[in-house]
Amino acid sequence: MESTEWDMTDVTVLDLLDRALDKGVVLWGELVISIADVDLIYVGIKAILCSVDTAERMREVAWQKLVDSQRN
Repeated sequence: MESTEWDMTDVTVLDLLDRALDKGVVLWGELVISIADVDLIYVGIKAILCSVDTAERMREVAWQKLVDSQRN
């Protein structure tokens, strides 16, 4: 059996979490439970996962776009 050598390009869970919080991740999904084509339960989720700094940057960009659109 061969041993696998890991190089410096390995990514840890911590690296993935750090990148996700830095860039931001949007989660969107729907779940519908139905019987005989009758929807009984509908669950919808829309969430954003990011750091406070990333959220603040996103807010500033969105605010600037809103201000620019109102000037035109």
